[in-house]
Amino acid sequence: MGIVKISDPMHESLRVASAALSRSINAQAEHWMRIGMLAELHPDLDHREICQLLIRAEQAGGLDLSAFAGTAKSAPSTKTSPKNKAASPRQKSLQ
Repeated sequence: MGIVKISDPMHESLRVASAALSRSINAQAEHWMRIGMLAELHPDLDHREICQLLIRAEQAGGLDLSAFAGTAKSAPSTKTSPKNKAASPRQKSLQ
């Protein structure tokens, strides 16, 4: 656990979002960081797919982000080429 310094405008955004979504300010910040980390690890997933991944992970006992981040580096890319707009098998499994 540590202290993270953020700008006043970001803190205000956290305050507003946390109140609207019935979360603590820290829980809201952690939620945004989790989404952002997964988006960077898996740029082929959109926000909806990331949220589905988080829900499934929670149902399976929780998401260990450190283990997930370690395995994500070796996972094959599931991006589709512009010529092939079909969803990848991984994207289909998230739907």
